Amino acid sequence: MQKEYKTLLEGNTAEIIEKKSRFIAYVQSVETEDDAYAFVESIKKKHYDARHNCYAFSIGVDMPMLRFSDDGEPQGTAGKPILEVIKGSEVRNICIVVTRYFGGTLLGTGGLVRAYTEAAQKGLDASKVVLMQLVEQVEMQCDYTDFGKIQYILGNESIPIADTVYTDAVQIRVYIPVDVLDYVEKKITEATAARVKLHRKGEIYWNEEL
Repeated sequence: MQKEYKTLLEGNTAEIIEKKSRFIAYVQSVETEDDAYAFVESIKKKHYDARHNCYAFSIGVDMPMLRFSDDGEPQGTAGKPILEVIKGSEVRNICIVVTRYFGGTLLGTGGLVRAYTEAAQKGLDASKVVLMQLVEQVEMQCDYTDFGKIQYILGNESIPIADTVYTDAVQIRVYIPVDVLDYVEKKITEATAARVKLHRKGEIYWNEEL
């Protein structure tokens, strides 16, 4: 499994004008191929009067599914440039649709590639991308003295505490990146004289903003 990947926290839209043709980019997070095609259809319905609604999407983390469509534009001038923007960004689980309203002037293949690339890139730039890390879900229980030591160790590794319950003891839930998990466990074990045990609950991809 990959240790990290990028995905969308929030999609957005952007628009460019090229020789009176309007190119409107829509960016959205999608989890499945069906999600992606449903998003494409929603944009086609919204812009039923547009000449073209071209798209590309990436689904999955390790070996992503990549699809694109020129939707009537000359082959390789629309969907593929949008896909190249997605591949260059390395964002997963994303769909970008670029709607074109023809302005009356032919742009040529080079002009189309540049316009679709620019629109897709601007849409992506306007969106918020986050880094998902492969982490281990860890639970711990400790007394208040050891809690301070654990906070110090986690702070040094820039690992936020996800949840804390205060009773006669302190119960902690934390998400530790897999590549530092053994190191952090060793530091906590040494600092607390093995009083605190790390209970591993399984790996997930996580970002504290989600």
